[in-house]
Amino acid sequence: MPSEFSHVEYCYMHFVLGFCDGNARAAVEEYHRRFPDRRIPSRGVFTHIHQTMRETACLPSVAVQSEKEVVPLINTRENILEMVQRSPRVSIRRIASRIGVSRIQVWRTLHEENLHPSYDHRVPHLERGDPPQHTDLCHWITAHPKLLNNSRNVHTWSYDNPHESSVTKFQRRFSVNIWCSLLGNKLIGPFVFGNNLTGNTYEVFLRNELRGLLEDIPLMIRSQMYFQHDGAPPHYTRHVREYLTLRLPD
Repeated sequence: MPSEFSHVEYCYMHFVLGFCDGNARAAVEEYHRRFPDRRIPSRGVFTHIHQTMRETACLPSVAVQSEKEVVPLINTRENILEMVQRSPRVSIRRIASRIGVSRIQVWRTLHEENLHPSYDHRVPHLERGDPPQHTDLCHWITAHPKLLNNSRNVHTWSYDNPHESSVTKFQRRFSVNIWCSLLGNKLIGPFVFGNNLTGNTYEVFLRNELRGLLEDIPLMIRSQMYFQHDGAPPHYTRHVREYLTLRLPD
């Protein structure tokens, strides 16, 4: 892709793409909202910026320019080695395209110079406070690289294996249990459980919390209302049913 934008524009595009969590479609809309007077790039431009940054560690305009600088050199071997030195993550396809030689010739030259593509090891992201068992699992997976996805397109040309790694995407998972009830047009609660909902925690709620939540309900209505569950397994444990049978017979 030719250099169609300035360095400053590419910087803002890369910033907007990160702001949109890598969503190129959203990045186009956000860039147009922030810079309505500028030329709006397509989704492919945002994707190209991210790929170029990963492969060459610089913006597209800088990467292409640095690669073109070596083209005038007479010696093809020197051209290839110069490009690899400038951009260790450059691909054989890109080298061949910039210099105007075949990919086989590029590969043979790198092989003769004892340069080998070292592929990244994909490792899961860890944060402080993660449970120890999750950490142990991640170490075990890292020790068995064959179990990981094969990222053959991400590599680094080097005489010695740099043992580089790349952090994979991750998601934070959380859950919360909330109790609330409807009585006519009145909402009772809500009450948030501090821990996982089990039969024991639900029985403690019925004994200690439910009475307080029903204080604003007239006694006559409370004596005639029905207490109905929604079918969660903790609602049907033996001690919960025994307590409800005692407190709410019939």
